[in-house]
Amino acid sequence: MMLHTKLNENAASLGILLLRLVSGGVMLTHGYSKLLKIATLKTSFPDPMGVGNELSFYLVLFAELVCAALVTLGLFTRIALIPLIATMVVAFFIIHAKDSLGDKELALFYMTIYTALLLTGPGKFSLDKLLLKK
Repeated sequence: MMLHTKLNENAASLGILLLRLVSGGVMLTHGYSKLLKIATLKTSFPDPMGVGNELSFYLVLFAELVCAALVTLGLFTRIALIPLIATMVVAFFIIHAKDSLGDKELALFYMTIYTALLLTGPGKFSLDKLLLKK
């Protein structure tokens, strides 16, 4: 019975690792593409929260680069997921509010994965687990 439990725990942690690597890694590409266009995007970026185009841009860039990298590594995972979830909530419910589901499904997909990871934690194959030795 103990071996079966250990196998299930390893399988679950591998699943969480896969979700972290793919969702964090692919989100990094979104952030990187924004970083390459920083000169034009920071002044023309949508400002759905009324904080200014430039601050909106830098908040999204922080989420999509720094937080996505942390999630990929499994470092400060739950804290790093909060800006990513917030970014996807804004994208889904505000930026793409009037779009069809097909046009906003990617934001929903990321929001769902990031929320699931927030609930499960980073899994045992993470820097959080290694550093905190929980």
